[in-house]
Amino acid sequence: PATGGSGKTLPRRCWGVGLEGMITGFFMTLNIPEEDFVDFLVYAKRNAYAAEEVKHRVHPALPGSRQYEIRDGAFFYLDIYFGITYFTGQETVYHKSKPIWGMSYAGGVSDDFPDAEAGRIFNFLKESLRAVSMGLPYRGPASFENDIYRYTNNVVGKVRRFSGTETIFCEGHSVYQLHYSGGFLR
Repeated sequence: PATGGSGKTLPRRCWGVGLEGMITGFFMTLNIPEEDFVDFLVYAKRNAYAAEEVKHRVHPALPGSRQYEIRDGAFFYLDIYFGITYFTGQETVYHKSKPIWGMSYAGGVSDDFPDAEAGRIFNFLKESLRAVSMGLPYRGPASFENDIYRYTNNVVGKVRRFSGTETIFCEGHSVYQLHYSGGFLR
């Protein structure tokens, strides 16, 4: 039986015929193990925006945007965003040309932090994002730090449906924050 967000069983009239097997059998329908998807997602995130050298940035499809693309076998990753010190974007993963997973995000440097100094924050952010793991494949790890900055990532949910907030602190002061949410497309 289908369950609502509370985990309680929903009456059949709320979920209709055929939905039950569609959700639980999502990966069986695609014929891909969930681990293969997460492995690709982590690879793509480490090698797109967060990469130390820019290899996968492409000419953007939309004016004023920045875009990264990564292909590996049947998987294709697309990250497109607008803005620099405050930005909004969308990541999408395709399998055999079908969009199967997406994540929207928005955030940036605090208003009281000088834009001219934002480069140091974004270099640290990229370092944090390269530490993404199979267990938390959304943004960066739960926490990461160096001598000046501390990154935190608080997420609710699993890769199928999630939301979270990442924050960067400098000597205890929040200097950057981003909210994100996403999951598998049905």
